[in-house]
Amino acid sequence: MAFDFLVPVEDKVLAHCELLPAQAIGRNTHIHTEKDGLPVLANATVAIFGVKESRNAYEKKLETLDVSGIRLQLYKLMLGNWDTTIVDLGDLEEGETVEDTYFVVKEVTAGLLEENVIPILLGATQDITYPVYRAFDGIKDMINMVAVDSRFDFGIDDELISSHSYMSKIITDKPNNLFNFSNIGYQSYFNAQEEVDLMERLFFDSYRLGEIAHELSLAEPVLRNAHMVSLDARAIKASEIGFSGNFSPNGFTGREICAIARYAGISERVMAFGIFEMENNIQCQQLLAQIIWYFIEGINFRIKESPYSKTDDFTKYNVPNEEEELIFYKSLLTERWWVEVPSIFSSHTKEGTPALLPCTEQDYLDACDQKIPERWFKAYKKGFN
Repeated sequence: MAFDFLVPVEDKVLAHCELLPAQAIGRNTHIHTEKDGLPVLANATVAIFGVKESRNAYEKKLETLDVSGIRLQLYKLMLGNWDTTIVDLGDLEEGETVEDTYFVVKEVTAGLLEENVIPILLGATQDITYPVYRAFDGIKDMINMVAVDSRFDFGIDDELISSHSYMSKIITDKPNNLFNFSNIGYQSYFNAQEEVDLMERLFFDSYRLGEIAHELSLAEPVLRNAHMVSLDARAIKASEIGFSGNFSPNGFTGREICAIARYAGISERVMAFGIFEMENNIQCQQLLAQIIWYFIEGINFRIKESPYSKTDDFTKYNVPNEEEELIFYKSLLTERWWVEVPSIFSSHTKEGTPALLPCTEQDYLDACDQKIPERWFKAYKKGFN
């Protein structure tokens, strides 16, 4: 059983928990301890676990990820007005080989997905995204993945999997279950033109840092369509993290990255959330704790809604276009928008029903001005491939 490889939470963290007020997260989390063993997953909403594997780091890690430091910061935060059961499964140490670690990550994640528990992974390096993606094998046929990252991480053609090249493995490995990949926050000077061209050829979505920072709500429909989210902490600006030669002066602010995490939590589709490439300093650990807090906060505001299930709660807009009539829906409850994409294959949808693509009000306004929204065009083209 893969869960047997999980190491209990350290005693110093448990001792710290005893001193916390009753409303703190640490006092309301079911924790894997040496004494009591693994917590029961029944009725759990989210399960936190650390992955200390770093041998495939692009920039070699000089020290092991201090997951206990993140826990100390997370546990002392106060609970929101949540109806959430949080479990902490402890940590996965490095296996005999990297492949061994990947296998255990995949099995633990798959076990949680089967129990309808959302895994929150705290990983030393972002290549751990690959076994998380593979965990969906046999559970979900086609998945949409979102990376919050300054890089696309396709790497060089013949490069072995690393924290800068894991996406190449995801898009080439069989079985290929990736339907769509979206990047939020890329910075052009970190990405070769060939990688930008590849994103275009595969009809993947990418949003530059400046674009999202200027209008943060652009990230919401992207995350609303995601099944898994991989957050590279190096997408955050260096001054927000504390210090590190591996971080950039440009990046998301603490407030922006927390808002993005909340959008990920609100998305009723997101089934797995990973945070990677963290630093072992207090400022970074505090920010990571707050990112996790906002993700869990978002989960508590999830609303399952679809224009096809409760039509009274939606306004339908037909927008004639030169080539095709676009059909938009606006929720009267949440004011979120969707657009129909008729070409996406039926395994995604009920027979004969066009797929619904989350979008923004601006997409609707652009369509009214006879401008076809780019996200609709990419989804439409992908449906034929």
